[in-house]
Amino acid sequence: MKSSWLPRLKPLIPELLGLLVLVLFPILPLGWRALHLPEVILFVPVQEFLDRVASQLPIIFILTILALGLNVIVGYTGLLHLGMGAFFGIGAYLTGILTVPGYPFECGFWLALVLSTAGAALAGVMLGAPTLRLRGDYLALVTLGFGEVVRFSLRNLEEITAGTRALNPIPPPNLRWLGLTPGSWSDDMRPFYYLTLVLLVGIVWLLRNLERSRLGRAWVAIREDELAATCMGINAPRAKLAAFAVGSALAGLAGSLYATKLTTTAGPDAYDFNRSIIVLACVILGGLGSIRGVIVGSMLLIGFDNVFAPMLDGVIQKANINPTGSRFLMFTNWRLIIFGLALVLMMRYRPAGLLPAKRGVGL
Repeated sequence: MKSSWLPRLKPLIPELLGLLVLVLFPILPLGWRALHLPEVILFVPVQEFLDRVASQLPIIFILTILALGLNVIVGYTGLLHLGMGAFFGIGAYLTGILTVPGYPFECGFWLALVLSTAGAALAGVMLGAPTLRLRGDYLALVTLGFGEVVRFSLRNLEEITAGTRALNPIPPPNLRWLGLTPGSWSDDMRPFYYLTLVLLVGIVWLLRNLERSRLGRAWVAIREDELAATCMGINAPRAKLAAFAVGSALAGLAGSLYATKLTTTAGPDAYDFNRSIIVLACVILGGLGSIRGVIVGSMLLIGFDNVFAPMLDGVIQKANINPTGSRFLMFTNWRLIIFGLALVLMMRYRPAGLLPAKRGVGL
């Protein structure tokens, strides 16, 4: 008799294989010589490449969580949101205020993570409540303005946020119950790598269940036709507020992890409009409303930005292609143009994204 769980497991094989690769990857840079790889590929030492990928993957996981939060608002509910970087910054600065020595709180990492997530969710509800009647370009303008207000507030409230100097040092998480001391976080990147990976997997599981729930179906109904959804008895304002809350909470969670990883909140300009647009590009590239697509889009765009672009600059320097240091020959200065070109080509030839959702998506 055939097991009933095998048909359910078959569609998840690509995700499980990808997860297995990510789980094993931190071990790979330590034992890559056993694989008989060449020592240098295109002027780049393989060991250096693998170490850089491993060090940047936690940041990629964190920004993937941010993109998944935006996907709840834009992909599921169809609300064009251009201020996600603001909630990312709110989570980061709340973590800084709650943990940095010199403030009266000095909470632990886990409490700060929960409070930062809840604070960003509350900010999302406060933004969503007065904008429930807005859609399309009008909502985009409001969220864009909110993002700029938050950024300039973080810069000008120097007594609270330290202005452009950022808040630091943010202490590492306390995982003594796993036998890890705080010093091990700075000596070994793997504990934080696995922490962010576990949180990402948990969020993916949560969103998969959420999109099959009554609330998730209400979001899709509102996205497709809000008037018809309202006539069917769906409380559209409440569902929209829930989308804002969930998306903002995930952004706050990502911001808290980001600040903890960097041991600083970074300056307010780290949470500007460019951050929101790059995350939106990840969602569009992968596929609106598709969890698989958002993960793939984030891996491609953020991986290209954080890993391949700097390494290509190193290749150009080692090949002596740019001896004068001209900005026009630095690859990182062209990355936004490449992002824009990729989005134009996607909209022309694959408007639903690389891995589109099963149901059609329309803003």
